[in-house]
Amino acid sequence: MRWGPFFGISVIIAMIILFEWPKMKGNPKKDKLTFIILLFIGLVLSMFNLTEMIGPTAWIETIFSPFGKFMGM
Repeated sequence: MRWGPFFGISVIIAMIILFEWPKMKGNPKKDKLTFIILLFIGLVLSMFNLTEMIGPTAWIETIFSPFGKFMGM
């Protein structure tokens, strides 16, 4: 995990909240909660090096390769 990008994104998220929260005063609590959750998901994803992680096709291939051997393919 690289800490520089993580802290940089944390600062950006804090700035987004500071600028957008006053505009959201009249919005329902669901909208505010969704806003916070989406920003939190972005923060969590910034912790991972997504460019080096294997994709979904590699996961599917790993999971189903024993079935291919079983079926004789």
